[in-house]
Amino acid sequence: MPTKPDTTFDFAGRPVGPDHPPLVIAEISANHLGRIDRAIESIEAAAACGADAIKIQTYTADTITIDHDGPGFVIEGGLWDGRSLHELYREAHTPFEWHGELFARARELGVPLFSTPFDHTAVDLLESLDAPAYKIASFEITDLPLIARVARTGKPMIMSTGMANLSEIHDAVRTARENGVGGLAVLHCLSSYPAPMDEADLRTVPHLAEAFHAVAGLSDHTPGTACAVAAVALGARVIEKHFTLSRDDGGPDGSFSLEPDELKRLVEDCHNAFAALGSVRYELAGCERASVTFRRSLYVVRDIAAGEPLTPENVRSIRPGHGLAPKHWNDVIGRRSARALKRGAPLAMDMIDWRTAGENA
Repeated sequence: MPTKPDTTFDFAGRPVGPDHPPLVIAEISANHLGRIDRAIESIEAAAACGADAIKIQTYTADTITIDHDGPGFVIEGGLWDGRSLHELYREAHTPFEWHGELFARARELGVPLFSTPFDHTAVDLLESLDAPAYKIASFEITDLPLIARVARTGKPMIMSTGMANLSEIHDAVRTARENGVGGLAVLHCLSSYPAPMDEADLRTVPHLAEAFHAVAGLSDHTPGTACAVAAVALGARVIEKHFTLSRDDGGPDGSFSLEPDELKRLVEDCHNAFAALGSVRYELAGCERASVTFRRSLYVVRDIAAGEPLTPENVRSIRPGHGLAPKHWNDVIGRRSARALKRGAPLAMDMIDWRTAGENA
């Protein structure tokens, strides 16, 4: 059989791949609420929670849209109903002039900080700050020139696939690889905020890995952490979740973001889910050795003289499990003891006279 290509790549000094623990990313997004001190506090809190990486977004309202209230420029329905795109992104953006200080603080804390660029000027800024990796948002997966520009940095790319069909994902993956991307993860994503649990379709995660020979993951907007942990069991090795200091503080993304205690639990549960996968095994595990006491086996339950027949009165199937397996019951009963046996002895093969019944008679 042909061997599968190794999809593992280096992300800021740690391997990301099928045989490595999941990379859990805390996405701050708009949860800085327009204050750099809160952005820094969010980075500090995410690092304290054990996040493997922290992500921000790099754009301005004018690099992502135009100030217009015509058809298509005003959101209809959902969390941001009635707001214009320009208004939403003015509130939500992380100013370019903050980036240097945010990257510096993350480096002091020893946690990788990277970003989602939304245009070429954002890539230029992030390159000047030596960002270790890049994220392509679901809404930009069809922007092949942007994907090509990011790929040419030679750094790892994490790509969300919300709303994208197989053909669009194929084009994005091909573009990234043809332009020299330094490792690729493809994330299943439901681009709804918040996303309904019953439309999460997590079985897509292993299909992405198989279809695109890439590390698969999940960008999760469902409430809580259940989807993310389940995705790890299905093969996700990158988990992205929005993070806020407090949902009560509001903000464009606050309602579908995790708070610190929840992020800490997410990191622990995702890493534990990976550890629990282990390998296929049908032998006694090391941790099970003490539990042999609770298995049934054949024991001498009454003193037996040498040559005395073994009967249901002097041999029984009981706990602990150090004697012959109960499956030998029919072979044992009616045989004679090879020597004197004491009550409480685990029955063993050499305790039994295995000559034929006629010879024992």
